[in-house]
Amino acid sequence: MSVEVKVPALGESIVDATIASWLKQEGDAVKRGDTLAELETDKINIEVNAEQDGVLQKILKQVGDVVAVGEAICTIGEGAAATNGASPQAASAANAESATDKQQVQNASGAQEAPLFSDTQRPPSPLARRIAAEHHVDISQVRGSSPHGRVTKEDVISYLEQNGREPVPAVTQGSPAPAPAVPAQPTAQPPVARAAQPVAADGRGEERVRMSRRRQTIAQRLVEAQHTAAMLTTFNEIDMSAVMDVRSRRKDAFKEKHNVSLGFMSFFTKAAVGALKAYPRLNAEIQGTDLVLKHYYDISIAVSTDEGLVVPVVRDADRKGFAQIEREIAELAKRARANALTLNDLQGGTFTITNGGIFGSLLSTPILNAPQVGILGMHKIEQRPIALNGQVVIRPMMYVALSYDHRIVDGSEAVRFLATIKELVEDPESLLLEG
Repeated sequence: MSVEVKVPALGESIVDATIASWLKQEGDAVKRGDTLAELETDKINIEVNAEQDGVLQKILKQVGDVVAVGEAICTIGEGAAATNGASPQAASAANAESATDKQQVQNASGAQEAPLFSDTQRPPSPLARRIAAEHHVDISQVRGSSPHGRVTKEDVISYLEQNGREPVPAVTQGSPAPAPAVPAQPTAQPPVARAAQPVAADGRGEERVRMSRRRQTIAQRLVEAQHTAAMLTTFNEIDMSAVMDVRSRRKDAFKEKHNVSLGFMSFFTKAAVGALKAYPRLNAEIQGTDLVLKHYYDISIAVSTDEGLVVPVVRDADRKGFAQIEREIAELAKRARANALTLNDLQGGTFTITNGGIFGSLLSTPILNAPQVGILGMHKIEQRPIALNGQVVIRPMMYVALSYDHRIVDGSEAVRFLATIKELVEDPESLLLEG
């Protein structure tokens, strides 16, 4: 008797997914809890696990297929009967697995030792194994936090941090990356479908690469943001001398006390909160014919990863100090680059901050992160001559940009909002009062 494996619930508002990869093949023996396949959604990747022991008899959906919640993607045959009725490859796999199990519980002298995983403990997830392998970690030393003791990617990341190792590059100076107009969750991309192309006689050629589901969604929402919002951008420049002086004087003591670096992002996050309180329509969204003003400040921070750009959210930024904000941004960035963000990490932001300066961008016009109506763009700090008190002086200057939805934010309001950001950053002590 075979049992169908179906697409599990994918999260709020997500009704379908794309088969990103198969981790088991037809004929493979599987155990309860083994990951069979990985599904790619618009936001995160989800593992599909076996709910019983047996043999993977038939794969019903291939990599790249779109599947709905509740739709069958493969079948598993139960127990030994499945092995007997399966292909020779399946029997071979089952026998090999049985031999491995015996070897795990029997040492060279024949004495008994504890098995690696008990009946109630599931084996580590494939993502946990991959992260552990990349950082040369013995996964048997990692303790699982799930009810069944299964080691997950979060457990491996926590283990690395507890042992003073960074699973991913740390965020330098709190500087995230430029943002797309839609939050997206990075995970392992499905195998790229590449169409073979003939090489032209002159040596030139083309290559056709299938866009991932996430990239297609990002592209669609970027266009939607431009088509549905009356988007404009206003600019200003900030003298970063005061902030850089504070960081220079306080960074060592700050790091020693809080165990996190003092970067620019905490200053700009606090400045954004202060400006949003003064101009609340930048912290709103349009729902039909209603304007929803939000009296909380969940700031979306753009982070760059190998798989693309994501925009995790710092909740209640108005209630957090500089150290809390820096620590949370660093933690979100680590989890983003280790493919460990959740849907909750990406949803519900009220205003976005993005920084193209870490890539050398001097000026840009960021696209709105719908349904938000404002996004602040930071840029490269550059020594430039400016006029100050009738004299020309050299100062570290940063251009800043505010893109906003002109449907509910007037031009004068946007200009004053950005001027408030400038005033608060140029006078860092005022941020303590605004906080």
